[in-house]
Parts: sequence; structure tokens; C-alpha cells
Amino acid sequence: MPEIFANIPQIKYEGPASKNPLAFKYYDADRVIMGKKMSEHLPFAMAWWHNLGAAGTDMFGTNTIDKSFGASEKATMEHAKAKVDAGFEFMKKLGVKYFCFHDVDLVPEADDINVTNARLDELTDYILEKMQGTDIKCLWGTANMFSNPRFMSGAGSTSSADVYCFAAAQIKKALDLTVKLGGRGYVFWGGREGYESLLNTDVKFEQENIAALMHMAVDYGRSIGFTGDFYIEPKPKEPMKHQYDFDAATAIGFLRQYGLDKDFKMNIEANHATLAGHTFQHELRISAINGMLGSIDANQGDLLLGWDTDEFPWDVYESTMCMYEVLKNGGLTGGFNFDSKNRRPSNTFEDMFYAYILGMDTFAQGLIKAAELIEDGRIDSFVEEKYASFKTGIGAKIRNKETTLEELADYAASLKAPEMPASGRQEYLQSVVNQVLFC
Repeated sequence: MPEIFANIPQIKYEGPASKNPLAFKYYDADRVIMGKKMSEHLPFAMAWWHNLGAAGTDMFGTNTIDKSFGASEKATMEHAKAKVDAGFEFMKKLGVKYFCFHDVDLVPEADDINVTNARLDELTDYILEKMQGTDIKCLWGTANMFSNPRFMSGAGSTSSADVYCFAAAQIKKALDLTVKLGGRGYVFWGGREGYESLLNTDVKFEQENIAALMHMAVDYGRSIGFTGDFYIEPKPKEPMKHQYDFDAATAIGFLRQYGLDKDFKMNIEANHATLAGHTFQHELRISAINGMLGSIDANQGDLLLGWDTDEFPWDVYESTMCMYEVLKNGGLTGGFNFDSKNRRPSNTFEDMFYAYILGMDTFAQGLIKAAELIEDGRIDSFVEEKYASFKTGIGAKIRNKETTLEELADYAASLKAPEMPASGRQEYLQSVVNQVLFC
């Protein structure tokens, strides 16, 4: 079989001084950071939909890059298999060990769901063949329940019982495929689970139906041997004006309300965090302190634009703060999926590789610097000291739940007035981050 990316060599680590655009400057897979290889800290995954499917189309124009990968016609099984060939060659040349998929990323969707499912069986057999003899694995799978017109009013939140059944059928099949391919997780991305107007929406009804669908998915997944985590991927808007999984805190509250929190974790996307008015670090921290930081969609958005731009990550401040949270969490059960796409004018095969090199190097730099921040110790020491008043005396009694409101009120009366809290020293701590990043 001829190479699809014939002009692209195996991408190797050459170090920060290298000017070779087709080489890693910071991602050194075997470098040990805090007791683990960089490749173990950073299980990178290729997004099937963006890398093999997105061809530069936007709402104002058609494709700018040819991603037929040698197939004579697009939207055919020939093209689906050509994408598999391209994807595995791409991952091998970059040393990427995982991939993620939606069901209809893999094959063209037919008018008859039975035909679609037969195509998925055929195509995943082909993927399994390609996986043999490699160390490439499936990170997670999911079902696309937002593109087809039947999902115009949602999938789990639809007003149509028939459409709800089709959503259930897609989830069942996607779970079958995830188990077949050895996936570590399964994601719910509620692309249209929300509302445009409360005038025509019963929010309680819709959320109850979504929860029921998730419970059925968990029950079915466990029954066929799926032992991984289920994920919710929070997103505040787009395409719906208000989505039910607005941010991590909202999604966690939903899971706990409906008894799903033991099986689900968060799949946090950087671009979704900023659309919700949060930082990437905030969403990671909220997930982590609730024991629900599972996986990460590694991208970034453009703060000048109000939609999901899915850019490849290049901001090392952001990746450092991300990896700081991941290291503090003890790692991820999932991985780092590049839910990122090339900019429309970056329309060559070389640009596909440049983009992944950029993203992998950015997170490698973030890992290196986050580890240095932790080993430096000044931030941890400051935070520890900031709350020192709760280690002894009345503070310790508060923390140990050994006091009452009356006792605290009496204590306050005896003081007459408290001392001001110690300075938060935000600017000092930011200077520590700069020093570590640029020393």
C-alpha cells in the first residue's frame, strides 16, 4: 500500500534548539518527569472527526483541503477505509498511541440505521486489523447525536419518543464498538441537549429523560463488559443557546442529582471552559476536587470570538496550569484528545503534522514546567500557610466539626474584632510562575 503522507518522515525528538519543523522540540516520550515517562503523563489521542474529516469548511465556504486520501469518491466505504489507512499512518509517524471517534465519523450514515450499523461492523473489523501489531488503542468512543436533522430538538432531551429510541440505538451501537475496539472511556457530548426558549421547554422533563438514557447506557455498557469511565463533556452553548451541561459544576450537580456520579467523570475541553466564562484551570480544579477529572479535550479558543474555534493549543501558560492540575490529581483515567482542527488556510498534509507537533510540544512544555512549579514548592507552601489558622485552636475545631454556631459566636464576641486575613500575594505568586517558566 503506498504511503499517503509520503513526504513526511517519522517525527522524532530533536530538542529545543532544533529548527526542523517536522521534529519535536519538547515532547520526548521517554523522558522521566516525577517518576513517570512523558508518554505516560501525556496519553495523546487523535480526534477522528477533525483530523481525518474536517476539510476547512466553515459557515461561509466549502473545503480548502483534500481529505479523500486517495479514495475515488467521498462518503463511501472506500473513503471510510482510506481514512483508516491515513489515520494509522499519521499516528504511527507521530507516535500517537490513541484515537477517539464518533460513530458517523467512521462511516457515511445511511437512511436506514441497520445499513449504518452493518457499515460500522465492517469498518471496525478493518480498524482491528490495522491495530494488530501496533501499540495504538482506542481512548474513547461516542455517538454523534447532533448532526442528523432528527436531533434538531435534542437526543435524550427530544420531544419525540421515536427519536429518543434512535438515540438509544446509536448509543448501544457506539458502546458495542467502543468495547470491540478496547476503548478506555465513553463520552456523552450533549451537542443539542438544551433549549433555545423556555416558552416551549419542560426542563425537568427533558433532564429526567437524559438521565434515564444515561442510566440505560451504564447498565448496558456494564452488561457487555465495559469497565471504563463514562464521561460528560461540559459545554455552555453552541449549537443550543443554553445547554444542560453548561460547565463542570453544573454537570457534576446533574450527575449527583440523578445517581450517576459513581460511573461518570468529566471530559474537560479548554475551549468550552472559556465559553462558559471560566478558565481551563478552573474547570479542571472543580472536576478534580469532586473526584471527577477523567479526560481532556486538548485545544484552545480565541477569546475574541464567541464560538468554539477548536484551535490547536499553543499557549504554554495554559498548558502549564492544566498540567499542574493533572499532576496534583495524580493523572487521568483518560487522556489528551486533540479536539482541534487546522485553521482554514492551513490546508496541506504538512500542516496536519505541524499542528500535532505544536499541540504535543505545548503540553510537553506544560508538563515540564508544572513539575518544576510543584518541585519548587513556593506555591504549595504559600497556600499551606494561607490556611494555617485552621490548624490549631478554634480553626482546628471548625475543620474537625467539633464546634457549634454558639461557640463560634462566643469566640467572636471575646475577640471583639478579628485581625485582617494575611495578604493573598497574587502578584508575587504570578511572578513565581513567570520565573519558573522562563528560567
